[in-house]
Amino acid sequence: MTKPHVAGTAPIPVEVEKGKDYWWCTCGQSKKQPFCDGSHNAEGKFSPMKWTADTDRKAFFCTCKQTGKSPLCDGSHNKL
Repeated sequence: MTKPHVAGTAPIPVEVEKGKDYWWCTCGQSKKQPFCDGSHNAEGKFSPMKWTADTDRKAFFCTCKQTGKSPLCDGSHNKL
C-alpha cells in the first residue's frame, strides 16, 4: 500500500458533537485537514475514514497519518 502524505506534525483539536459523523482524511492531501475534501480521488488509493463522536468533547485528530489510533492522534508525529 502507498503511504499517505504527512499533512502536519501536530494534531488538530476539534470540538466534536456526540453522534455526529466526521470524515477523516487518510491520504494527507486534503486542504481541509484533518477532514476529507475529496483530494484522494486524484490517486484513487485512499478513502476517507468515517468516525462518529461518542460524546461532546475536544478530539485531537491526527495530521501525520501515521497514528495507530485512527483518526485520533497517538503521538506518532514525534517519531517522524
